[in-house]
Amino acid sequence: MTLTSLIVPTYVQMLTTLSGWLDKVQAQLPAADAEALLSARLAPDMFPLATQIRFACVQAHEAVYRLQGAAFPALLDELLNEGRDAGERPGSIADAKARIGEAVALLESLPADALDMADGAAVEHALPNGIILDLTAEQYARDWTLSQFYFHLMTAYAILRAQGVALGKADYVAHMFGHIRPGTMPAG
Repeated sequence: MTLTSLIVPTYVQMLTTLSGWLDKVQAQLPAADAEALLSARLAPDMFPLATQIRFACVQAHEAVYRLQGAAFPALLDELLNEGRDAGERPGSIADAKARIGEAVALLESLPADALDMADGAAVEHALPNGIILDLTAEQYARDWTLSQFYFHLMTAYAILRAQGVALGKADYVAHMFGHIRPGTMPAG
């Protein structure tokens, strides 16, 4: 398995799932209530739903550019700033879905080997607080970008569930339905 074959399908399927959760929000709630969910938090000191969505997208963008050794585009700063400011300016569900769409489009535009650095290739990851992580590409993928992505994705899921949105495990693993062996799905 290569980094590209691990990261790209994972991010595409789960970002698509996240967008589907937002569709369910819009289907289940009046428009004003649906939009208000973007400001919902699990705890007062945590970022709101709007930030969790944007930061999940940030992980996808950062992985693409970092694993190609490329400079981050201005779009990444915009996305980070939107996420940091989402407590005051959460935007709309349409805005969130557009950001998800941008991340998916970027991922789907990549060649099959785009993120496959040489074995043991060094990745420097500077955090906003000044800490610098020195990792291999494999460590970055496994220990940072995927775990950070799932943190923000699951926090978004938890916020939606805590706010009463009817989501379940099937909504989380919807991408797996295509793998069900015919005749094994329980009736009812």
